[in-house]
Amino acid sequence: MEAKAKVRKVRISSDKARLVINLIRHKKVNEALDILANLNKKAAPIIKKLLLSAIANAENNLNLKGAEMYIRACYVDEGKTLKRFSTHAKGRAGKKYRYYSHITIILAKEEKIRRIVDGAKS
Repeated sequence: MEAKAKVRKVRISSDKARLVINLIRHKKVNEALDILANLNKKAAPIIKKLLLSAIANAENNLNLKGAEMYIRACYVDEGKTLKRFSTHAKGRAGKKYRYYSHITIILAKEEKIRRIVDGAKS
């Protein structure tokens, strides 16, 4: 079972958000929250709020506990780019780009992996 949370049209570039998302990919939920709480990046509070929303979705909709979950997938997609112009010297115009992102986090229940050791069957 999977719980999903998505935020769209966040006013941050996708490259800056990917720096933070890559730190928490495939981690347990508690470990990811600790990383996000101590990170000094613009995207960290946005992603932390999204992660808390995914945990709430898992608890309310699927009756799963947040401590048993891990981040199965998380990714950042590029959103719309707004193009603006500002005045520069000698009557010229300079381009400014405003980047937006769409961020998605998917949580899954942690499954125990059984391994066969030295031909022992289980």
